[in-house]
Amino acid sequence: MKSKTQRILAVILSVLMMVSVFSACGKTAESTNNPATPGNSGDNNSAPATQDGPDISKEVTIQWMYHGSSVSDDKAVMEEINKYLKEKINAKLEMIWCSWSDFDDRARLAVQGGDPIDIYFTSSWTPTLEYAAAARQGVFVRLDNPENNLLEKYAPNLFNEISPVLADAARTDGADGVGIYAIPTYKEIAQQYTWDINTDILKKYGYTVDDVKDFYQLGPILESIKQGEGKDFYPLFPEPAVLERLVNNNDLVDGDSLLAYEFDPVDPAKSGVKIVSRYETEGYKKFVEQMHQYYQKGYISPEMASAQTMVNARVSAQNAAKYAISTQTYYPGYEVQTSAERGITVVYKPSHTAIISTTSARGAMQAISTLSDDPGRALMFLNLVNTDPKLITMLAYGIEGMHYTKMSDGRVSFDKAMRETYRPWKAGLGKQSIIPLMEDEPSNFIDLFNNYNNSAKPVPILGFAFNADPVKTEIAALANVAAEYRDALNSGAVDPAEKLPEFINKLKANGIDKVVAEAQRQLDEFMAAKK
Repeated sequence: MKSKTQRILAVILSVLMMVSVFSACGKTAESTNNPATPGNSGDNNSAPATQDGPDISKEVTIQWMYHGSSVSDDKAVMEEINKYLKEKINAKLEMIWCSWSDFDDRARLAVQGGDPIDIYFTSSWTPTLEYAAAARQGVFVRLDNPENNLLEKYAPNLFNEISPVLADAARTDGADGVGIYAIPTYKEIAQQYTWDINTDILKKYGYTVDDVKDFYQLGPILESIKQGEGKDFYPLFPEPAVLERLVNNNDLVDGDSLLAYEFDPVDPAKSGVKIVSRYETEGYKKFVEQMHQYYQKGYISPEMASAQTMVNARVSAQNAAKYAISTQTYYPGYEVQTSAERGITVVYKPSHTAIISTTSARGAMQAISTLSDDPGRALMFLNLVNTDPKLITMLAYGIEGMHYTKMSDGRVSFDKAMRETYRPWKAGLGKQSIIPLMEDEPSNFIDLFNNYNNSAKPVPILGFAFNADPVKTEIAALANVAAEYRDALNSGAVDPAEKLPEFINKLKANGIDKVVAEAQRQLDEFMAAKK
């Protein structure tokens, strides 16, 4: 077994290779509490070891770096959670709350620095710590390793509790062989790109949801609203990369979004088995040409052209209802929540039949770092997060009587001031069906949630995950090229007649054809093995 120092060096080298395309800017990860080294003993009061189970006589601190949250004060919440964890597994929790915009930089710096973080958020779509890549490169512990099966020891019934399907989704070819390297969250495992529509402003200008159906025919709607609302109002406020996938009906293949898998929007089962270079397709060319036209007419905010500003600008516009049309990867019942938060009637209009892909099934996961001093206790904690309603409710909502009150029907009503200081991304935390409903969620939310997952159609390549290792040198160079051009083109900020050929030439020069060929070779082998 490797020493702790050897593990740290190996993980740092792996992540340096994996995220070499990212700049070294950003702050090191911080918790809202004072960090402590996992495995260090806390107070002298230790819970005893269970008679037949794992030895938990030594109190440990578990650090968890999590995504997508807006938390400025978690002190009271952590105090209550830690009282509870003391009783359950003799542990303390320290959360490292990251936002949508800063997770990648903070995770990269934490792993490169050998920070003793026990649990990392991971997924199919996070550029830093993309699940399959990080598992291959030894960043995450294999949980079902035959030599030390942590799942059998510390969470034997976990996948029966959440969903056996998710065990298959989590299985990947990692550093210790094919196995499970993370615990997926039972959220929406289907994927559906939708138009996020502010129906109030559409109605104000004589339009309805039915008028939003063709990206290339939105001009009259956008022009009417722009003229009426003024120069500082941007009616089209999407996430540009999501909008491109919505318009062209394609899914991610790699963490850098260089490749695309195009699916049939009506009947996903009829989709082909071909991988393409995303930025070389006719669909992409047509898309960026239209975006440039919309941008020139003032329909799109200049802040959407930069990765540093696009996320906060879009979220701020949505929350303030200062938009007409945006994009959203659908989540059952989300329109009820966002309508209440934004003070408008939000409708999410699907652009295609809901699909189940490798990307969607790995949409939110928690992995245990190979640098964790006590991966067994970390897994015991994740088991609780997915099976214990009291714990996950505290994580998701805070403290009853302080952050929220319980209504007569069992749903929760938030204190608005406290909600501003404690708003984790609920959907990614753990099993959603054991968390009480929010007051703005429909009473049949669980049924909607289950029906949405059950009605989705799998694509033919479900289970395929591209291994970029054979072309990692090319991927690193291509990611740098994409970072130079992608956001400006996707947002419409530059003229594609000039910049797109330049972009494609640089992709060609840096090996995109080799990458496509390697991805297609792997997919062909995967499909042959399925027969």
